Amino acid sequence: MSAQRTILVADDDRAVRFVLEQALARAGFQVRCFDSGRALLEFAADGSGDLVITDIMMPGGSGLDLMKTLKASRPWLPVIVITAQSTLRHAVQAFEGGAFEYLAKPFDIHQVVELAQRAMEQTQRSVVRDPAREMDRFGGVIGASRAMQELFRTIGRLANSDMTVLIHGESGTGKELIARAVHANSPRRSGPFIAVNMAAIPANLIESELFGHEKGAFTGAISRHIGHFERARDGALLLDEIGDMPLEAQTRLLRVLQNGAFTRVGGAETLRADVRIIAATHQNLPAAIVAGRFREDLFHRLNVTPLHVPSLRSRVEDIPVLAEFFLARAARQMNMPLKRFTPESLERLMAYDWPGNVRELENLIHRLMALTPGVLIHPEYLQLPVSGTRSAPPGTGSGTTGAPAAVNEPASLEEAVERAITRHLAALGGREPDDLYDAVMGQVEHYLLARVMRETRGNQVKAARMLGINRNTLRKKIQEVRIGNPNIDDRNLDTEAEAF
Repeated sequence: MSAQRTILVADDDRAVRFVLEQALARAGFQVRCFDSGRALLEFAADGSGDLVITDIMMPGGSGLDLMKTLKASRPWLPVIVITAQSTLRHAVQAFEGGAFEYLAKPFDIHQVVELAQRAMEQTQRSVVRDPAREMDRFGGVIGASRAMQELFRTIGRLANSDMTVLIHGESGTGKELIARAVHANSPRRSGPFIAVNMAAIPANLIESELFGHEKGAFTGAISRHIGHFERARDGALLLDEIGDMPLEAQTRLLRVLQNGAFTRVGGAETLRADVRIIAATHQNLPAAIVAGRFREDLFHRLNVTPLHVPSLRSRVEDIPVLAEFFLARAARQMNMPLKRFTPESLERLMAYDWPGNVRELENLIHRLMALTPGVLIHPEYLQLPVSGTRSAPPGTGSGTTGAPAAVNEPASLEEAVERAITRHLAALGGREPDDLYDAVMGQVEHYLLARVMRETRGNQVKAARMLGINRNTLRKKIQEVRIGNPNIDDRNLDTEAEAF
């Protein structure tokens, strides 16, 4: 790396300037540091500098304004944006303004050096912001956790693309909210956003709902029906719960994605599918492919840009700000005085597992706003189930909030499977296994069926619906794993969990 390549740093934090200067200088760069964007602009007025690293929040002007000014005259100049006030709005604005990268503080200094080296080898073209109608383009998507910051950065990178997106995450994590944020920050933002829940449409009506039908196409088709693909023209179509789409409809959808055209049911006119597809699911689609419930070729068509929405329990640090946000919004909606959580209540919220994720948190807070007397929300008003509580997260005290922590409870399905695999490998005593898949999957299936049958009190119709399989398949699997009807043999599922 030539020592003549110069990096300009703008940050009002002297410690940050010092760390960046030392690390970048050791990597072979010349470094000039400034405590404001104005000072950097004065220095760079003659065209000096090969890379800029800037904070966003600084006295006398933001780093985003600094980048805008620089890009106006030097669109090729790479800019790395760093900030301690990281939000989805800032991430999108940074990438739309042409940022080479966006990092939240505290950052890994080695990552900054690597980015600087990479930026020198690439030309960052200017990205002109589209002054579309003023609207809330960020939809209340909130999070300062590392997982959410990565999600923000990916959405920011998508801001000027039209690629197909597959969003996956547990129920209640806000997948539709993320889909709306992707659309609202895309070139199609002025077009419609249509959300369709595939699990809510009867199988025999899916094609008609998606692609429309002509009058007389089938019994009851008394007039032409415009489908969601036409309604979403020039915009985006969210296919929510895509994992619940029947195989026959998957085949039709795949043809549309491949050909970019479709016909209404019972029609002959070929229509262009001018729509961006965003799919979402809480299911494990690779596992569904193995089980024969989802087409692999369709999965690859949809999974062009995967986005993972983290569970709430995996971003505990976001719970306080989410709780305050939902409290303020509920107060406005109900026209009530703003309430607030006591420190003990926040600690209790952060110790809970949130199986329903952000949706469960929001519903709880609406109930608390409506039913809690007084202004302060104390722990006893939360009424969170003890079974869904884990030990308090680091930095929240000793967890003396009256809720015992779960014992040996896996933090996630992935951790539980990892335990099962490790247990089997350890039992082999160094021998090479030849049936690891069947052994582990059999144990997973055993516990899953036992837990769901317990949850539904032995109602096989409900259990089959919850599992996404038909009742005959469920009966067969129950016989295979030899679990009894929980109403008759109410076995202790803690034993099942320990075996798992």
